[in-house]
Amino acid sequence: MQIEAADLQQLDAVTAEIAKQLKKNRAVCLVGEMGAGKTTLIAKLCNQLGVKDNVSSPTFSLVNEYLSPSEGTIFHFDFYRIANEEEALDMGVEEYLYSPAICCIEWPEKIENLLPVHYLEVKIEQKQHNRIYKLRHV
Repeated sequence: MQIEAADLQQLDAVTAEIAKQLKKNRAVCLVGEMGAGKTTLIAKLCNQLGVKDNVSSPTFSLVNEYLSPSEGTIFHFDFYRIANEEEALDMGVEEYLYSPAICCIEWPEKIENLLPVHYLEVKIEQKQHNRIYKLRHV
């Protein structure tokens, strides 16, 4: 599935589709260049799921935890700064990924061998004044 969005209001259609897909996969891997809007997308998704906390990038802490009244725990990972998969293992990433929680993962390519067998991939492509979101189940 492919959705094009030119502004933050149109991003609601993307997060609504992701929210529907959470019934199939609780892990959501966001792929895109630096500045593509991965954290913004996760913030909008969390907002749609009723999270009241401030959603921000866990660049230095690696993981933030939020609570959705409808979906339960949401873990937000940012693996941009890790050097290798060993670092992710040391932080206990497998316990997070194989829990019933929703896991939103920025820079999943850094932990490719640790990802669950099935997940929702959201690829973000930047085009002039809009973004294209490609969703697929892996």
